[in-house]
Amino acid sequence: MGHNLWLPVEVDGSAPLQRVVEAAAQLPAYGGVTGWAALSWLGGVWFGGADGAGKPFDVPVAVSSGHRMRPREGVVVSQEVVLPHNLVRHHGVRVTKPLWSVAHEMRKAASDEAAVVAFDMAAFSDLVSVAELRAYVDTDLVARQGVERVRRVLPLLDENAWSPMEPVLRLAWQLEVNGVELLTNRPVFDRSGRFVGTPDAIDGEAGVYGMYDGGLHLAGEVRHADVAKEAAYRALGLEGVTMMAGDLRDRAPFECRLREAYARAA
Repeated sequence: MGHNLWLPVEVDGSAPLQRVVEAAAQLPAYGGVTGWAALSWLGGVWFGGADGAGKPFDVPVAVSSGHRMRPREGVVVSQEVVLPHNLVRHHGVRVTKPLWSVAHEMRKAASDEAAVVAFDMAAFSDLVSVAELRAYVDTDLVARQGVERVRRVLPLLDENAWSPMEPVLRLAWQLEVNGVELLTNRPVFDRSGRFVGTPDAIDGEAGVYGMYDGGLHLAGEVRHADVAKEAAYRALGLEGVTMMAGDLRDRAPFECRLREAYARAA
């Protein structure tokens, strides 16, 4: 585990929270675990510490300039200055607070889309809000590396996404239909007040709704329920578009289906 630090052999060192604990145990006198790892420790249920293929992310730690931490496999060390009010001890582990943690994840993300997903998933667990981040950008994040990305994606953030693929669907939709205003996870009722369903996103003006279908939706009772729900939406005059896993590699088919849905709705 580290210098003069030992674990029982039965402990699963690959578990995300265990990796957080091990990284925190090696912190110097100042600093904390940050980014996805801090958000996970603070209750962020969508921060599992691995990519879609199961490859684990390094645990990011922030120790500020003037403090040293021995580098090790699986841990990435940042010496960016973190002021004391951005640190907190939670269940015995020093971590950066949610706004710093999510901003760190957004600033270091591989793309604007990944930055939006990170925020939306932190908001899902009620760790952050758009208003808080907007104010935070002009205080603690001023002149920080990557802050311009955070500013740039502020209008794209949403606090009501329920899974990581929903912001991907939303962003692809907004890119194809300029100026569209989408509502995320809003319940739909018929005129008698009967609940019909909750689409991932809906353009209420045009009457077009969107869903992301992963492998769970391809067979069995889930697929049967999806087909019934599509018919119920259609009975209300709504037209649907579905994003599938294959669309993540090539967005053109989804964009084509989206245009067709708007044409039918018109």
